[in-house]
Amino acid sequence: MAARDRYSRKLECSHCGNTGFAEVSEEDTPSRKTRGFEIDALPSGFETEFASSNPRKHVIRCRCGHKFKFEQTTAYAPGGEPRA
Repeated sequence: MAARDRYSRKLECSHCGNTGFAEVSEEDTPSRKTRGFEIDALPSGFETEFASSNPRKHVIRCRCGHKFKFEQTTAYAPGGEPRA
């Protein structure tokens, strides 16, 4: 059985500001076709809308109803930065 890489990623809803850290794991075998991406735990107020083994296609829904991809390119306004 292959080992899994585990990490945390901050989730932040751009509409209501709800934040929290998701616990995630991926396969640690570079020869695999897919990353074997799985969300092990989501913070309160977030849930999976569409599950995928690819983090760029995995969709999360916030309690306010806003949906976003788990892994996405973030663009900030000029002079803007992420909230602490």
